[in-house]
This record gives sequence, structure tokens and C-alpha cells, in this order.
Amino acid sequence: MTRKILVTSALTYANGPIHLGHMLEYIQTDIWHRFQNLIGNQCIYIGGDDAHGTAIMLRAEKEGITPETLIARTLSEHQKDLCGFLINCDNYYSTHTEENHQLAINIYEKLQAHGDIKVKTIKQAFDIEKQIFLPDRFIKGECPRCGAADQYGDNCEVCGATYSPTELRNPRSVLSNTTPIEKESEHYFFRLTHYTEFLQQWSQSDALQPEIRNKLNEWFKMGLQDWDISRDAPYFGFEIPGAPGKYFYVWLDAPIGYMASFKNLCTRRDDLDFDEFWRRDSQTELHHFVGKDIMYFHSLFWPAMLQSANYRIPTAIHTHGFVTVDGQKMSKSRGTFIKAQTYLSHLAAEYLRYYYATKLGDNLEDIDLNWRDFRLRINADLIGKYINIASRCAGFINKKFAGMLGQSLELPTLFQEFSNAADTIAAYYERREFGRAMREIMQLANQANQYIAQQEPWVIAKDETQLPRVQAVCTMGLNLFRLLTIYLKPVLPELATKVEAFFDIAPLTWQDHQHALLNHKIKKFKPLMQRIDEEQLLALKTATENESY
Repeated sequence: MTRKILVTSALTYANGPIHLGHMLEYIQTDIWHRFQNLIGNQCIYIGGDDAHGTAIMLRAEKEGITPETLIARTLSEHQKDLCGFLINCDNYYSTHTEENHQLAINIYEKLQAHGDIKVKTIKQAFDIEKQIFLPDRFIKGECPRCGAADQYGDNCEVCGATYSPTELRNPRSVLSNTTPIEKESEHYFFRLTHYTEFLQQWSQSDALQPEIRNKLNEWFKMGLQDWDISRDAPYFGFEIPGAPGKYFYVWLDAPIGYMASFKNLCTRRDDLDFDEFWRRDSQTELHHFVGKDIMYFHSLFWPAMLQSANYRIPTAIHTHGFVTVDGQKMSKSRGTFIKAQTYLSHLAAEYLRYYYATKLGDNLEDIDLNWRDFRLRINADLIGKYINIASRCAGFINKKFAGMLGQSLELPTLFQEFSNAADTIAAYYERREFGRAMREIMQLANQANQYIAQQEPWVIAKDETQLPRVQAVCTMGLNLFRLLTIYLKPVLPELATKVEAFFDIAPLTWQDHQHALLNHKIKKFKPLMQRIDEEQLLALKTATENESY
């Protein structure tokens, strides 16, 4: 039975460029999305920009433009970045849209009708000079636990403690460098505590990874807190109905942006129905891919809001770790904060797609982008093992047999072994164990190369009487190469298209692993991918170090 799946990547904040940390999630989601469609499911991939909040308002002010101008420019840049990395998003939208506005109001009013909204007066840090309430990240001071200097108002990067901005020692505003005062304001809260029992039950399902379930259990033991969903003017976002000067906190309407992006797509595609995917009793699947820094919002607030508003809850939330570069946290000062466009100016997108795939599993472990390992792995795996199969065989078929593949396989049992591996590899893809899938595929590539090396077509081709065997051996090698291409297609879609053109065949599907390509004329073989040299990596590093932000 064909599955209907809606898949999302977390929305990218619209106040800066996409970098290689962001790309981990986009590539992970895209591989899974492409795999689902390749095996015959209907998988829709939506994303977009998270376009609200104080940070965007202040950046636009600094640049002397409107927030609308800033987010429109950033949206265009992000779409270009994703296209460059072959991210096949069905719709990449924005949270600052009419669809999102209407859905946010609709959900808020449902929360209100269910008694899940309360109002109370709280004290907040206020910048007298700028006349603005300060978000946690706009206050710095000394950690109240360990005393570390220059820490943000919500957590300490040195000792890991979390706290409120009012607990900071010697606090200062990042905007004006003045000491903030405490000021009272009326705020709106979502009663998350109403959904403790629901969340405890849901969190123990297969919707979450074990590490996330364990973390949620810690929070349940401490007791959930009601969630502040409002912010005071000035603020760039949607105003709360019936509350002049109060705006929805960015994290309320950001996940609703998934729904808005899909709703926008439904207006352009007759085969999609919004309610089929989002109603409470939906038989479709909803999968979110997110980083571990925002799993709190997706695994607590988001499902509780959906439950209250009578929408379906996620089928699963797939959380991943961060990206480090050569063992170091991504940093502008160290030249390891690499923008997507900077990378694409020096290296092919599919190098990174494959490298990330070799590292990804269904866990929260950080992934290190080690440039030495990156170069060795691409050159050894993709060029030395995989593409080498075709380059060793295609020339003989083109020159000796006018491009015609033979009528039978020289070793059917080996082809069947490669074909049988499809189920194992598919299971790895399904479970997001991409690293294990890549290892399985490269093990097969090793076998194919060993077969060709043992048969030595370059030796037997010297004997005219042995030419039928040369054709059979090379036909066999190219058929193994074709199977490997099917298995790699979710990761290397552009290269797969080149291989399809070389074979002169229709786009490959997963089911094509079940039969061989015989008595068929192929095109002349052209190089499919270039090796990475040290100079390219050095140029990328230099460009990154000289980058302006």
C-alpha cells in the first residue's frame, strides 16, 4: 500500500545565510524524502523561513530597510542555496504570509476556547535607552552559577546552567550596553500543564528517539511550566487578536508555518488536500526533522498545541546533532563557519551530500566535517570504487561492440546478490541509518571491482577469440554499476541523472534492481565526477576566513 507522507525540515531563521550546519538537516531530510518517492510512496517535502522576531526587526533597522524587505531578500537567498545543494523541496515558503497569519489566529482561538490560554503579569528586562523589552539572547552578564563572564540571559555556555535573565550578575543590554531595569507587563500563556498526561503517553511511543524520551522524562519529573506565547511591541510578527500591542512569540507561529507552507502548496496542486494530511484522524504520516537545540519546542509545545486545536499530531520527530568542523564548533573567527554559497563556489554539492550520508544515523551525535577525511572519502569511495566500475567497463563496450550490452549476464549469481541487497539497504534508508546504507553500498562496490579485476577484460581483449567474453564481463560490470546507482540515487540525484543519460534509459526507480539491462545500446562514457585536490580545500578555507557577515 502506498504511504502518504508529509516531511519537514525545521524553518531557517530569516536573518542570515544558510551555512553547512543547516545543510546537515536539509540533506538528511532530502535523502529520506527522495528515497520514499523512489520506492513508490507519495512523499511531500515542505520547508520555509522563520521570518518573525526581535532579531529580524533589529537587523532590518540596522540596515535601514523594512523587515519585509529583509525577509524577502533572505528567502530568495535561501531558496538559491537549497537549489544549489539539490534539495528537492516541494514548497519553500515563509511564516510571514497570509496563510500562516490565518492559521495562527485559528489555532490560538481554539486554544482559547478550550481554556488553554491564561493571562498574568510578569517582570521582564527592559532597555530604557532603546525602549524595548529584551529577549534572553539580548542580555549578557555573569553566570549566577559559575560566574563565567559574557553569558546570555537564558543559559551558560561554560557550565551549562539554565536560568532567567533576572538571575544574571551585572547584566547589560546587548543593544545599548546599559543596565536593563525590570518592568512589569501582561503576558499570554499556553497552559502546557494541561497536557502533561497526554505528552507523557505520547513521548513514550516510537514517535521519539530514546535519547529524547529520556530527556522529556527529566522535564516531566521537574514539572512542566506554562509557556509564554506573547511578546510586547515593538515586535515584528502577528498581533494577538483582542490584545493591542501584544504579538505572538515567534515560536508559536513558526511550527504553524509547516501547515501554512503545505496549505500554500495545496492551492497549486489538485492532488493534495490540506485536511487529509492535518485533520485529527488523518491516515497520512507527518515527519519532522529537527536539530537537538529545538527538540524542546517540537516534542512538547507543538504536539500539545495540535492536540488542543484538534489537529493531527506528528508521526515522528527525528532529531540530529550539530556539525563541527575539524573537531571545532562552527566559528566565524576560526574560519569554520562556512556559508552554503561559499562552499558551492569551490566544491560540488554531491560531495557534501555523500559525506554527510556516511556519517548520519538515527541518533543525536554531532557530526564532524573533517576536511582531510572528506577528501579521502570522496576520492576513494565515489571515484575510486563506484565510478571506477563504469570507467573500467564502458570503454570496451563503446569501442569493441558499438555501445551494445550483451544479451546475458556473465555471472547471474553475483547480480542476484547485488539485487538481494536492496531490502537491507532500503531498511537502512527507512530508519535513517544512512551511514550503514553507504557502507553496505561501498562493500558491494568493492565486490564489483574485485570481479572486474579477476576477469581482467583488458587482458582478454587482446585475444580476438575472447571478445564475446569481454562483452559479457563488461555487461556484467555495468549492470552492477547500474544497481549501485539505484541505491545511491537518494544521495546523489544529479550523478544518477548523468548515469541514466549514459545508459540512455528512463529515470531509475527502486524496483529496477529486480532486472538486468541487456541487449541495450549505451552512450559514450563521460567522466561523472572529478577528484578533490588539496588546492580546492585550501581555496575554500581562505574564502571562509575572508568572509564578511
